[in-house]
Amino acid sequence: MHIIRHLEALPAAARGGAVSIGNFDGVHRGHLAIVRQLLQRAEAVGGPAIVFTFDPHPVRLLRPEQCPPPLTWTERKAELLAAQGVDWIVAYPTDEALLQLSADEFFRSIVRDALAARALVEGPNFYFGHNREGTIERLGQLAAAAGISLDVVPRVEIDGAIVSSSRVRDLVSRGEVQQAKKLLSAPYRIRGMVTHGAGRGAKIGFPTANLGAVDTLLPAQGVYAGRAWLTEASRGVPAPGSLSPWPAAINLGPSPTFGDPTQRVEIHVIGLDEPLYGQPLEVDFLARLRDIRPFESPAALVEQLNRDVEQVRQIADAAKNGGA
Repeated sequence: MHIIRHLEALPAAARGGAVSIGNFDGVHRGHLAIVRQLLQRAEAVGGPAIVFTFDPHPVRLLRPEQCPPPLTWTERKAELLAAQGVDWIVAYPTDEALLQLSADEFFRSIVRDALAARALVEGPNFYFGHNREGTIERLGQLAAAAGISLDVVPRVEIDGAIVSSSRVRDLVSRGEVQQAKKLLSAPYRIRGMVTHGAGRGAKIGFPTANLGAVDTLLPAQGVYAGRAWLTEASRGVPAPGSLSPWPAAINLGPSPTFGDPTQRVEIHVIGLDEPLYGQPLEVDFLARLRDIRPFESPAALVEQLNRDVEQVRQIADAAKNGGA
C-alpha cells in the first residue's frame, strides 16, 4: 500500500497510469465497480492504478456545518483500496489553493501535469474544480483534447436503490450494520484510543475497553457483535503493525442498569485479559444484537451479557469462516 500526501513527492512509478478521482468514503460496491474498470485501464496503458482522493473532504472546509462524519479514515480507505489492487493512493491535503482551482486548472495541473494520466475512470456524477463547475461532460472534453481516455462507470444498484456513501451512512446511523455490509467492501469499522472508564464491567466479569477519540460515524445506540483488531504488541508479541481479530461485544450508549447516562463506546474483547489502556483499537461491526435497556439487577444484566457473548462468538466464527 502506497499513500502519497504531496504531489511533490510523487515518484515516477506513480505517474503515467490510470487515475480515478473522488472521495471514496466507505469504499462501497459502487467504488469497487470503478476500481475494477480502473485496473483494466491501468493494464491496458501499462501503468499504475491510482486513486486520487482528498484529506479532508472538501465540504469540511467549504461548509463545515453540513459535513457529515466520515465512514473511513485515510489509512483505512487506502487499505481497502489496496486490497482491491490499487497501486497508489494520493491523499491530497485539501486547502484553499486547491478549492480555488477552476475545472480547467485542476485538470491541467493535477491530472495532466502532476499525474501524467493516460486514462481516467469516473462515475457519472463526478464534479471537479471551483464550485464543482467541472462536469463529467467537461472532463470528457478536456481528456479528449489531451489524448487521455475516459471511462464513465454506471452507478451500482443493490436491492433496488443506488449504492452511495450517503446510503451507507444512513444505514450505519440507524444501526443497520448488516444491511450496510451488503453495500460495503468490508464490515463497517471504527477506530479510537482506549481510555479509562468507570470500571464496572471488570467488577461483574466483563471488562471493557472504553474507546475515545473516534473520528468516524458511530452506529446507533445498542449492543453489537463485532471484531476487535489488536496489535500483536498488545498481547506481548513483538510484531509491530501486525493485527489479529478477536470476537468482541460492543456497547454503544449509556449504562441504565447503573443509572449512568454517559454515552460510551465500550468493547468487551472476548478471551483477552490484558488491559489495553492508551492503545489504539479498531473494531468491526458485524451485527446488531439488541437495544440497550435497564435490568432489574446486576445479576440479571450478567445473565444477558453471557447470552450476548455466546451470540458474538457464533457471529464472529461465521464471519471468519465466511471470509468477512
